[in-house]
Amino acid sequence: MSDATLWTALADPHRRAIVALLLERPRPVGEIVEACGLSQPSTSKHLRVLRDAGLVRVRQDAQRRVYALDPAPIAALDVWLTPYRKLWNESLDALGRRLDGAAGEPSDPLEDPTPKD
Repeated sequence: MSDATLWTALADPHRRAIVALLLERPRPVGEIVEACGLSQPSTSKHLRVLRDAGLVRVRQDAQRRVYALDPAPIAALDVWLTPYRKLWNESLDALGRRLDGAAGEPSDPLEDPTPKD
């Protein structure tokens, strides 16, 4: 499994919706079909891509196939994103400090209710 395979698998909004459903709990295919509003063949194709990317596991339960998330690839993506998250957080912190500093100053001098000497 390569990083490119993971990103490609997660690039599709339907597959991201399936991953979000499986985040809650493992689900049989029929439940995924119903929740996503896709046809069974289309859902199966998306599940195959997710399985090939290593993002989901499948187990047979009598006549049903039950899919569950495999947390290992998600953890690998999280590790890869860590330095970018730090950069993003630093930018948001700087914006917050700027906004906090600006909150004490009126944006329009005519709106300032304190009299000037």
